[in-house]
Order: sequence, then C-alpha cells, then structure tokens
Amino acid sequence: MSLPHSTHSSYLYLNVAQSLENVGDADALQDMLQMLHNMLASDVQQIDQCMDASDFSGAGQLLHALKGCIPIFCYPTLCQELTAVEQMSKSASPEGCAPAYVPLRTKLDALCTEIGMYLAQTGG
Repeated sequence: MSLPHSTHSSYLYLNVAQSLENVGDADALQDMLQMLHNMLASDVQQIDQCMDASDFSGAGQLLHALKGCIPIFCYPTLCQELTAVEQMSKSASPEGCAPAYVPLRTKLDALCTEIGMYLAQTGG
C-alpha cells in the first residue's frame, strides 16, 4: 500500500513519516493506528471521569498506557506533555494534573481526529 503524499506533513500531532519508519509496513501502520484511534476514543473519556472524581491514580494509569504507544506515532512535544501530566498524577500533590490535563485533552482529541482523517484518506 502506498501512502498519499499529503498525509506525510499535514498533521499537528500525528507524525506519519516517523510512524511508518517505526512500524515498517503501511498495512501494519493502518492496523496500529486503528487500535490507537479506538484506545484514544475510549481512554480519554475514562481519564475525564477519573479527573472529575479526583481519581488521579486511575487517570495516571490510563495516561501511562497512552504514553507507552503515543511516541511511536506522534511528535515529541505531545509525548512530553503527556509524560508531564502523567508524572503529576503520581506526585505528592496530584491535584495539579487536572488543570494540566485540560490542554492535553484538547490535543489528544485532535490526535484522534487526525488519525481518523488519515485512516479515511488511506482506506483504513
């Protein structure tokens, strides 16, 4: 499968070229991005619920899981922000992670949208 040229640089958070280099195969990339898309759609809502309930440990666990896969597909700045919020959830004062999560959530939503757009463009 060949990748459309326009998908290589048109996203703020999804780094298609890096993703393909990391995964090594366009078909496998499609499958992995579909899994990440599903994970983001589910986990972001769960993180919201944890934050609303002041369950920072639960939020941190979900953020940790995302942190494990997002670096494969995203630009470093998003990965760094995710790591920072996840670390706050483990701190002595985890309440600070809730306000820090607000802009991160917006970016995770945008990443989910970008993945959906990429999958639609490439037939995934």
